[in-house]
Formats: sequence, C-alpha cells, structure tokens
Amino acid sequence: MRIDRRPGFVATLGGLLVIAAAGCGSADTSASEEEATAGATYVKVVNVEVRTLAAADFTSYIRLTGVVEAFEDVVVSSQESGVIERVIVDKGSRVRAGQPIVRIDDEILAAQVDESRASAALARERFERQRQLWEEEGIGSEIAFLQTKYEAQSADARLAFLEARLARHTIKSPIAGVLDDRYVDVGEIVAPGVPVARVLTIGRLKVTGGVPERFGPYVVEGGSAVLDFDVLPGQSIEGAITYVGAAVDPQNRTFPIEVLLDNPEGRLKPQMVANVRVATETLREVIVVPQDVVLRTEDGYEVFVVAEGHDGTLAESRAVGLGPSFQNEVVVTAGLAEGDRLIVTGHQMVDAGDRVREVGEEGGR
Repeated sequence: MRIDRRPGFVATLGGLLVIAAAGCGSADTSASEEEATAGATYVKVVNVEVRTLAAADFTSYIRLTGVVEAFEDVVVSSQESGVIERVIVDKGSRVRAGQPIVRIDDEILAAQVDESRASAALARERFERQRQLWEEEGIGSEIAFLQTKYEAQSADARLAFLEARLARHTIKSPIAGVLDDRYVDVGEIVAPGVPVARVLTIGRLKVTGGVPERFGPYVVEGGSAVLDFDVLPGQSIEGAITYVGAAVDPQNRTFPIEVLLDNPEGRLKPQMVANVRVATETLREVIVVPQDVVLRTEDGYEVFVVAEGHDGTLAESRAVGLGPSFQNEVVVTAGLAEGDRLIVTGHQMVDAGDRVREVGEEGGR
C-alpha cells in the first residue's frame, strides 16, 4: 500500500470505451441505448514521461556555509612613541611588503643617533690607539686595553639600538596587499602598540566554515571544495582544503576547515558568505534517479517503470533500496537496472497494472 496517494480527480487520463456486443432484433432504439450503456466500461490510460536508465558515477556532497576571509589580514601598530608627521599611503592603496605607510616625527631621536655615532667613532679610535700601544710597544696595562675595548663595543651597541629605533619611526607594511584602513592622522600622538593601519591581501582568500563531526572521515587536507557566491550567480569556484581542525567545537559539534581560493579580479571580498560543497564519496557506475519519483510505502520505497503486458503497456511497481543522495538525486542500490524505463512524470497518478501511454522521454544520466 502506497502512503503518498495521488491528488483528487485526474483530468489527464485517456479513456477507452469498450461496447459490449448487442444482439440484433426488433427492440426499439431506447432499449438498445440502455443495453449499450449498461455494457460499457472505461479503461484508464495515464499519460507518462519516462527515462531510460543508464549507470553513471555519482558524487555526494555535504553543504555548509562559510565566510570569506583575507588570506593575510594584519593590523599594523606603532613600535615607538611620537607625533604622526606624515601619512605616506592612504587607505584603498596597494602596498608592497616593506613599503612605508606612516612616519612618526624623529627629530629628537635623529639628534641622539648623530651624537651616539660620534661617541662610537671616538671610542673606536681610543681603543685602536690603546691596542697598538699594548700589543706593539708593551705600553700600558691589560686592564686599560680591555676597558677601551669595552667602551668601544658599548658605544657601537648603543648606536645600533638608536638606529633601530629611528628606523621604527617609519612604519612599514609587513605584507603586500591593500591598505584597507588607516586609524591615525597627521598630528596625532601614538605610543607603542597603538594600531595605525590595516593591510590585507585580496588576490588570495580563504573561506572558513564548520563541518559536522559525523563527516570527519571524509574531509581531509588537500581535498577539494566547490564554492558558490550570491554575487557570482551561475559561477562555481573550486578551492583546495588547506586546513582541517584537530578538535570538535563542543558548542556546535563541528570542526573548522579553511578553503584557499584565488581572487585575481578582486570580485570577492572578506566577510562575504559562501555556499560550500565538500565531496564525501564517489560511487562508480550506479543507478541514479530523481528523488521526487521515489514514493514512500508502508514497507519502504517504490518507483514505477513501464512494462509490456498482455493488455499493452502497463505501470509496474518496483520496491527499491536507496543509497546516498544529493540535491534532487538519489542512488538506487536495489530494484532497478540499466535499460529500465522509469516513469518520471505521472508516477503519482498510476497504480500497479494501470495502462500507460508514453508521451515523452526525459534526458537523464
């Protein structure tokens, strides 16, 4: 017994009227008409479309929602204190790795560097003179020699320290990308750790998402994923899975993944939503049918195929076993074979044994 019953009265059924033979005699016309009407029967004929089944490969996927993120996203902070003297690159501009973007006033520190450079030169000169006296002429003491050596090394170290600080007054981009935002203006005072700009890459992006734990065995680094975006209707982009989380989030029972993709034209932007499909398994040479032709019964599932009977072309019920599915397709593991003519339109209007008329054939797998 099928649970999914056909709806109401079906107006598309063809009717074959069979008239029982009427005997010849002298009966009047009205009697003959009543007899003919009493002997008339209607045979239901349902118009159907079919698909001739052929084996094909089937790949099942899991679907999840992901968020686009920049492959590299860096907030650049000041390492020195001072007043912003110059903004070199404004937001929206492309920058190279190491390119200056903001400069802090360095007048006082530059003077300290000059002073330290002179002191270091003097200390090196004293050390060289003491070395010659000690090593070549034996004049002086070893302690005096070591003292001047220490003073020269200390002066060099202080000079290197101040030069490094001076270099940090010019804040540079650590990566190549786009200066997406700038947080300071000329004249503002900054301190170490204060953010001054944000730089991110847009030529390469990553999509992050969470995969339900039951699909853990199917998702591996190096695998592929297919991504669809609302801003790119009708276009799918393939990316590589570059990261699979080692632990499951106890709050939602998912583990994180990252999918890397190229974005050479910059059409995708961080924080866009992506529809992600990750392949779980591929079955070779199997029978695949539309899910909507499978009807639920008390004992399982059934479909209808066209068969030739002694009364003509009939609908035949087949109990089927089902395998994995994706979108509107499902694998049939038992009950169908290549060459079967599956009823794909009109299947809800027939019962087993009904006469059917093929009015078209649908292209399938």
